[in-house]
Amino acid sequence: MNSIEKKLVENLRYERKYLTMEYSVGEVEQILKYNIGCFSEIYSPRTVNNIYFDTLDFHSYNENVTGDKERLKIRIRWYGSLFGEIKSPQLEFKIKNGLLGYKKNYELNPFVLDSNFNQSQINAAIYNLPISIRNQISANYPTLLNSYFRKYYISKDKKIRVTIDSNLKYYKINYTQNYFLNKTLNDKSVIVELKYGESDIEEAMQISNDFPFTLTKNSKYLTGVDRVLF
Repeated sequence: MNSIEKKLVENLRYERKYLTMEYSVGEVEQILKYNIGCFSEIYSPRTVNNIYFDTLDFHSYNENVTGDKERLKIRIRWYGSLFGEIKSPQLEFKIKNGLLGYKKNYELNPFVLDSNFNQSQINAAIYNLPISIRNQISANYPTLLNSYFRKYYISKDKKIRVTIDSNLKYYKINYTQNYFLNKTLNDKSVIVELKYGESDIEEAMQISNDFPFTLTKNSKYLTGVDRVLF
């Protein structure tokens, strides 16, 4: 096993998602605090932004709808302001095999997201990437722009992480005529994600059994596409 393969195996993790509309973010934080995992906040909360890419026939979307074991999502992610100059974007391949998944990230050149957004900007953003990666992006198209506010937590033993996502926004996006008027807001739902490695399954199950939330297969990409495209 080479160093890259070893790193990917080490990064394999489970992500279990819980959707609630009954609890506010503050109430979810209190639930985590008194959970058996004794969660505490780490990092500063921040706004997460993504541009998702898919084929013309929405192959990635359909993989998720049908629950394929092996799934791939391609997105550009950045933090902070949604529009304007995007100074530190990253290309992210999110790869799932059953319940396990990992991510491959690539730093991109800055670009501007506004009504003039077009394919030439993405081509410039990915210019320094390997040709195989550039070709893969060129075979896909931007389909969804989304944004949400994320808070980060970790268990007392530092093994289990939780994120809380709220204030979700979805926009239609493509390479032409982007006025970002076709959007939908979801400010009532709170998404809780439990993240852990293979060696921590038993502890994660004990923690999740203490949750009053509903386990869901919620996908922000599917939800957004359903809301603004279909």
